Formats: sequence, structure tokens, C-alpha cells
Amino acid sequence: MSSSRRDFLKLLGISAAAAMPAEAAPGSSEKGGGGGIRPDFIRLDTNEGAYGPSEKVVGAMGRAASEANRFPTVRVYELLEQIAESHKVTPDQVVLGAGSTEILRMASAAFLGGGKQLVQASPTFPALEFYARSTGAEVISDPLNRQFGHDLNAMLAHAGPNTGLVYICNPNNPTGSITPRPVLEDFISHLPVWCCILIDEAYHHYAGQSGSYASFLDRPLNDPRLMVSRTFSHAYGLAGLRIGYGVASADFARRVRVFATADSVGTLAAVAARAALDDAVSLKEFIKRNADDRQEFVNQAISRRLNSLDSHTNFVALDTSNPTNVVVQHFRSNNILIAPVSLSWDTWIRVSLGKPEDMKTFWRVWDTLPIDKFNVRH
Repeated sequence: MSSSRRDFLKLLGISAAAAMPAEAAPGSSEKGGGGGIRPDFIRLDTNEGAYGPSEKVVGAMGRAASEANRFPTVRVYELLEQIAESHKVTPDQVVLGAGSTEILRMASAAFLGGGKQLVQASPTFPALEFYARSTGAEVISDPLNRQFGHDLNAMLAHAGPNTGLVYICNPNNPTGSITPRPVLEDFISHLPVWCCILIDEAYHHYAGQSGSYASFLDRPLNDPRLMVSRTFSHAYGLAGLRIGYGVASADFARRVRVFATADSVGTLAAVAARAALDDAVSLKEFIKRNADDRQEFVNQAISRRLNSLDSHTNFVALDTSNPTNVVVQHFRSNNILIAPVSLSWDTWIRVSLGKPEDMKTFWRVWDTLPIDKFNVRH
């Protein structure tokens, strides 16, 4: 395995699945593991949607299978128009990609490079940092604040004349936490005019609407410096098809689209995404099931006097009060994959929510951990 490939896998948090040291891996979002994963493993490490895709989406893919001999041009443009209509924008404001991870890659190519800076939180989804460094850009990572939101004051202080891109993952991966919408708006208004902002809403559907959270697509800020990325990987259950998009001003979208990989979105992915957008009933059911599963996870953690972060996603960050690598390896030896939260959070794990039977197995394995249970913080 090349060193660059190894570094990328490490950054995307899949080292445990790729036969690298588990303690070396930060949390991940869209990418899954490679070698060394057996079919019988319970996958609680990559935040995949436990319940999707819906039957309607599967049916649409089956009907589209006969089009596999065709290039995806027509189907992709149909999806482009549908996404634009759903967000009340024009098609030239939408950029499609092979997962929202590709949107991050395109943005880094468009706005970063030698002499430029990326400003982001730490920990956060690490793919953009990898892409930024590959362009020669400097990466400035500010630790989350005490509420586990973005430390916007620190990020604003670091946004200088060389800052090309500011990255906000909200809800944040790997903590599941939210940075309140009002303070984000104030932060953006004070950024230098040359700074572009990418708001990653990969987990938007799980967050709900409140005074603290509102999507920048559902309630637009109308700032030409801003792009919002979304994915079909999580709530829609289409991680394996690699389909995501970004919405921005037409000029911002044009600058990003230049770096798109031709035909990166395939026919089946486009058809599946269209069907998923049309299936609001199933999406609502998936979100409700996730909320129920998340509450049950928290209940189980409380019963064991474990500390977890308030999550607005389909995963939960859990403090084990014991070395992360020991916990991760114990679960792996019991055919369960989980992820560390961060290199610097050395007792925390991130657990993706699976179906109820998977979570029962998780807690059964937890109760057999070879650790000093009295060391768990009360």
C-alpha cells in the first residue's frame, strides 16, 4: 500500500478495517473500510444509514439496471433539476459529486493551494484537510469549545489574508454536536470578504429544526461566498452508490464544477437519488427510527454511568474512560467495528447506530470489556 493511500485511509478513519493500528485513526464519515472486513462484522464505524435504502428506491434501481450500458448524462441532469427545484435554486447553482466528499475535494482544488489556508475545527471530518494538504495549503485547526461546537472566535482570529476556505461541519462529525445557527450567521458576517465558506450538512436530516439549528439550504443566507454540501449516504441509506451535491451561488458553483470528475455520478446512483428525494414517507420513518435508537443508546450508556455527547446525528461519541485502542480492539475481536473520535481524544469512541439487534450485541460486548469498570467517570 502506498504511503499516500495509507495516509488517506488513516485520515478517513478506517485504519481498523484496513489492518492498520486502530489508535491511529480519527473519526470518519462517508468512506468505508477495505481489506480485513468479514461479512459477519457488525459495522458501527462509518455512520451508514441502518435502514435504507427504501423499497421504492430499490425498485427504481432495479428498473434502471437495463440502462447500465448508457452514459449517465440524461439521468444526472434530471437529478440536477430535481435537486434545484427542491431547494428553490437554478440548476447552475447545483454541483453533483460522488458523495459529498467529492464536493469537498472540488472546493479544495478551487480555493486552496500553495500559500493558501484552510481554517476548520478539531476534531471534524478529516477529508477536506487531506485534500487541502494535497494542494500545498496550510491547515489551521481550532479545538471545539466547551459546548463541543465550533470555536468561532478562534476561527475568526485565524481567518487572515491567506485564508481561502473556512470549513464548518454542522452537525459535526465525529462529535454529533451542533454549532447554533445565530452564532454561525454572526461569524460569517465578520469573515473577510475574500474568504469562502463550505458548510457540510451531511447529517442535516437527523438534526431537526430548532432555535439552535436550521439548514443553510432550508433557510438560505444568500451569501455568494458560501456553499452547502449534502449527501445521500446517511439518512437515505445510499452510501454504497456515492452520491452527493453542493448548492451555492452560480459563480461559486461554476468555480467548483471546473474540478469535477467527468461522469463521476453513475446512472443507478442518479436514479436512486431521485427516487429517494421522492420518498418522503420512508425518509421520515428512517429519521424516527434513528431518533428512537439514539435515545435507547443514551439510556443504555446512562445505566452504565457512561458519559456521551448530545448527538444530533446517527452516531454517538462515548467516553470510555479507558484507552481507545483497547476498546476498539476488544470490539473488533468480537466482530464489531467502531471508530475512535480523534487522536487527541484518547478515551473516546464514536459508535454508529445500527439496528436494535446490532446495538444489543454492542452492549453485550461492552459488558465483557477487560477494563476496570471502577475507572469509569460517574
